[in-house]
Amino acid sequence: MGDEVAEHLSRIVKAPVPRDEDLFASGLVPSVVAMELIVHLEATYGIAITGPDLKLANFRTVERISALVQRLREQPA
Repeated sequence: MGDEVAEHLSRIVKAPVPRDEDLFASGLVPSVVAMELIVHLEATYGIAITGPDLKLANFRTVERISALVQRLREQPA
């Protein structure tokens, strides 16, 4: 999953996206791209990212994004 997220972001920002780099501090991912990423994750993985899960800490790195998606996929519907 992390590889798919990194590849998706790389296509959007037209640059390599390391899995453990802070996407916002590095300037790789502006807020508009972050919103696009959330829509992509919800559609691709059949999850809803809402409320407390929308905090910036969950989206700082590809690793954190992957952990969030995995956790949400494992939650009962």
